[in-house]
Amino acid sequence: MQTHNVQTYIKEVLDQVPTDWLKLTTHRLDIYNESQAKTEFLEQLEVLYQNHTADTSKLAKLPTAYDYIRLGHPLSSVLEWGIAHKYGIKAEQVISFSSQTMSIFAVLRSNKLQNKATQLVYTEDLPDFFDAETLKRVYGYTLELKKVNSSTEIPEFEGSTIFVSQDHEVGKAELNAAIDFHVNLYPKLGSILIVNGEENAAYISDIQHVRRRETIAMTPSDAFEALQRFVEVSPSVKRNEDRATNLASVIKSVQDITLASSDVLLGSCGLSVQYAIMMGLIDDAKTKHPGKRIKIIVPPNCYGGTNDQARRVVAAVDGVDIMDLPVDQDNDMVQSTAQVLDQTAKDDAVPYIIAEIPTNPRVEVPDLEALTAALRNQRHTPDGKAAISPVFILDQTFCPNVHFLSKDGLFADIRTISYVSGSKFPSGGRCTAGYCVANEKADDLMPSIQKHFQLCDNEATDLQVEILAEQLPSMNQRIKDAYKNTREFVDFIKEELPEAKINFVPDEVVEQGFTPSVFSLDLPTKGATDEERETYKRALNHKLITMMITQIPESKHCVSYGQLKGCYWTIPATSTQGTTKEEDKDYIARVSVSPDLDLDQHKQVFSEFVKQL
Repeated sequence: MQTHNVQTYIKEVLDQVPTDWLKLTTHRLDIYNESQAKTEFLEQLEVLYQNHTADTSKLAKLPTAYDYIRLGHPLSSVLEWGIAHKYGIKAEQVISFSSQTMSIFAVLRSNKLQNKATQLVYTEDLPDFFDAETLKRVYGYTLELKKVNSSTEIPEFEGSTIFVSQDHEVGKAELNAAIDFHVNLYPKLGSILIVNGEENAAYISDIQHVRRRETIAMTPSDAFEALQRFVEVSPSVKRNEDRATNLASVIKSVQDITLASSDVLLGSCGLSVQYAIMMGLIDDAKTKHPGKRIKIIVPPNCYGGTNDQARRVVAAVDGVDIMDLPVDQDNDMVQSTAQVLDQTAKDDAVPYIIAEIPTNPRVEVPDLEALTAALRNQRHTPDGKAAISPVFILDQTFCPNVHFLSKDGLFADIRTISYVSGSKFPSGGRCTAGYCVANEKADDLMPSIQKHFQLCDNEATDLQVEILAEQLPSMNQRIKDAYKNTREFVDFIKEELPEAKINFVPDEVVEQGFTPSVFSLDLPTKGATDEERETYKRALNHKLITMMITQIPESKHCVSYGQLKGCYWTIPATSTQGTTKEEDKDYIARVSVSPDLDLDQHKQVFSEFVKQL
């Protein structure tokens, strides 16, 4: 009876679903409490359910469910909640993925770290892209594959048992005692994993972390369809079957924007792209340089997802180490690059450098000629042999219109791969899909990267490709318009509050083609000690942001930028740098400006803030 009630309620929710639940990658950022994100959402949803309330206005007031759509969103949370009710288990035990395989790989990763055996039992053929040999050779995962006729034939096993079903019915699961993890695969939608039994509860947070850092939750439109199938309603989501046409349009746009001639690979989010790049390059290194250590070199204070994922790869993959690349504040990217590459040459290792240009959050651009010289410099191992040249992995999300990869560009003779998070300028915040391209020197690495996109089933969905096809043609103009607004706002702040330190690109950098629409603001402070001054400054950050988002409807809390409308405010140390070491965090305000906002109103509120200092 309870299942029937829940399914009836979900039908009402689907009839009343707020538009934002389907359209936004970040929902209700004004009431975003990261530490309670999913629990807070589901607690309040449960109250609505108990009160038989499902009207749109009440649903729209529910707080944010997780972040972006990587770790989850309202519709994926409702889907997981509904399935959990059906089986009388906790909602956190049900975890949906846009990928069909990353749900399985999440368990394999945990078991590798625990040195625990895994058997994967299935009734129908696994997807063609499931490659057990690559999982063992590159990722270091071990598993035994066993095909059976039904779940009643699962053999006893000392370790974890993953049962994979391809039943088309959403939410159908067989949770017998022989199954530790039940995974249902749904082509076009992804997969749903159920953690079975209290003895496996410790896996939940690690599985969710894989979804946050290496892939995404089932997308809003696909979760909506899955919910309709779960409550036996005919799916109403219209699928654009013309992926080939949309993909061709996206490829042309990206190649025109970047002047790169390589393949254009599309992932479900920026971190899916970065993961495919890293695992593809590790695969390449293990093939071409067997036995040599692989060094992933990453700024310690860069965007938290990038930093965290790189360290997670190192923790889970044999033969790979992390090296810090200090780039911000008092550090110089050129000098740091030269030092780390000198060290990798001494170690006779394979160097992969991940860096953002401009840097985040201080929006700094290094001396590019000096940087290319440092990357190009031929180094030698202790025995006099030529050291392995680096691959420069460039996070170009801040300025995706800069021609780093052109045939005649500064990076032309350095193996360079560029990637961009699609939730920013490419889609204007409408989807999370990202892309990567390579210059001619690194073009031979793209097949290996594509292989890992496919293995992880982390390619962009059809709808994501459709959205990029719509949005990319206008991206360069939006970048220009957003920069114009940003420059005007920055100049205004300088006049109103000259004591503030603003991190933004200087004129000579703009002349090189860098026109970001994000800047960071170090507000003036006071106090007798460093601690007092830091405390005062942090309080000012919060006061400014609170004034902006409460007095201006189009101003929001957000870790993102490149949206189509409004202005977005965050403090990197408490958002994007969540997994960064405390000593490397930046407690400054970061502001991102769109091409369409009421700039006069923003100036007015800022002036009010200054009067209160």
